[in-house]
Order: sequence, then structure tokens, then C-alpha cells
Amino acid sequence: MSELEKDLAKAEEAEATKTDASTEEAREAPKGEEPKEGAQTEELKEPANEPTETEEAKEPAEAEDAEAEEGEEGKKSWAERRAEKKQAKEDKKSDAMKEQIDQLQDKVKRQLAEFENFRKRSEREKETMFETGARSVIEKILPVVDNFERGLATVNPEQENDAFVDGMNKVYKQLIKELDAIGVKPIEAVGKEFDPNLHNAVMQVESEEYESGIVAAELQKGYTYRDTVVRHSMVSVVQ
Repeated sequence: MSELEKDLAKAEEAEATKTDASTEEAREAPKGEEPKEGAQTEELKEPANEPTETEEAKEPAEAEDAEAEEGEEGKKSWAERRAEKKQAKEDKKSDAMKEQIDQLQDKVKRQLAEFENFRKRSEREKETMFETGARSVIEKILPVVDNFERGLATVNPEQENDAFVDGMNKVYKQLIKELDAIGVKPIEAVGKEFDPNLHNAVMQVESEEYESGIVAAELQKGYTYRDTVVRHSMVSVVQ
């Protein structure tokens, strides 16, 4: 046997001896202590994150649904999928436009309602201003009518056919006619029961012709304009 063969045999024998010693130490090591390097141990490990029965039941169902969806998608051609996407996009755009149209229609309705209210309010204000102006003019014309009546009341019966008197009488009648056309009416007083809304009593008198509370005489004629009093009648009332 050569020297090289002897050295190899010695090395194998030393390695075998070392391996036997490590195995023996691992067997003799107490529980709770980790075996030394080189020791061969067997450990029992519990399986982690094992699926439960419910999860195991769900997994096949979910897999079947996914397979069904994939199958349906697979059945559709590229053109059909593209058409569906395009239709969904158009539907979304149509819904947005419809919502915008509804908002604009609501805005227009509100503006029309506001304009109608403004128009009615303007008409009422215009009518009120017109009536106020008309009442002011009528109040200024009534004294002229009173003067005509006073002047014609002093004419003698012999002068009634006089041209001047006839002309004044025609002007008076024309003035009364125009006032009547715009809604100015004289208030009836003599022989009527006293009404504080129409008459203004300035004196009380005794009368055999009328009962108590009846207007006996009219001192100044009153007028109404469109059923509202422009000037109260100045009257004397029976006691």
C-alpha cells in the first residue's frame, strides 16, 4: 500500500468518526435545546393557512363564475366588445346631456315665472300711478265744474236763450260728459240716508219732509272715480 492510499484511508476513518460523534450528541441533547451543527433532527410542522371548509366551498364556485365570465368574454368578438364600450360611452354622454337639458329647462321656467311676476307687478304699479295721476287731475277740474254750476244757477229764466248762456251751458255739459266717460260720477245725496263713506255732514237741520238721518240738502256735490271717492259730498242732515 502506498503512502497516498494510507493517507486517504486515515481521512475517511476520521470523517466517519466525526459523523458518528455528531449523531450521538444530537441523540443525547436535552429537550428545549437546539442541536449542534451537523446534528440531524426531525421536526413536525403544522401546515399554515390551511383553507377552511367554507373557503374550500367558495373557491370552486368563484372559479366556476370566473370561468363562466371568461367563457362569455371569449365568445364575444373584438368588434362586439368595441361596440359595447362605444355604446356605454355614448349612454354616459347622453345622460350628462339630458341632465344639462333638464337644468336649463328648469332655469328657463324660473326666469319665465319671474318675468311674469315682474310684468304683473309693473302693470299694477302702472295702473296705480295712472289712477293717482287721474285723481289728481280730477280733483283740480272739480272746482271748475262747481264754478260752472254756480254761474249757471244765477242765470235768470229770461236769459236762458241768450247765446252766451247757451254756450256756457254747452261747455258745462261737454265737461260733465267727458268726466263721465272716464269714470267720474256724481254722488247722490239729497233724500238718501247719510253715509259717512260718501257724505260729509257739516250741519244738522230740522225737516218735515225727511226723517232723521236723511240728507236734507247738498252744499257741495261729491264725485267718485272708478267706485272710489274723489271728493265727499258736503251735506246737511236731518236731526
